[in-house]
Amino acid sequence: MPITVTHRDGALIAALSGEIDHHGARAMMDELGELIAARLPQRLVLDLSGVTFMDSSGIAVLLRALREMKRLGGSLRVTNIPTQARRVLDAAGVGRLITLD
Repeated sequence: MPITVTHRDGALIAALSGEIDHHGARAMMDELGELIAARLPQRLVLDLSGVTFMDSSGIAVLLRALREMKRLGGSLRVTNIPTQARRVLDAAGVGRLITLD
C-alpha cells in the first residue's frame, strides 16, 4: 500500500491508498512510523481519499500515528475520509481522539 508524501501549509501530508486491513496494516504502521521518525513533523495530515476499504486494523494504524505525533508534541488530522472508512471510524468513536475532517 503506497504512501505519497507532500508538504502544504507547514504540515506533512501522507496520502494513503488501497485497502487498510489486517494484511497490510503492519506494513503501513511501520512505513508511517519511519516517515514520522525521519521528518519529525509538528503537524501530520493523513489523507484517506485513496483508501478503498478499511477495517478495524485501520483504526490501529491511526492510533499508532497519533501516539507517535503526541510523543513529538505534534498533532494529527485525518482528511478526505471515504464513506465506508468513516463508518468504521465513527462506530469506534475515533473522532473523540483524532480530528476527522
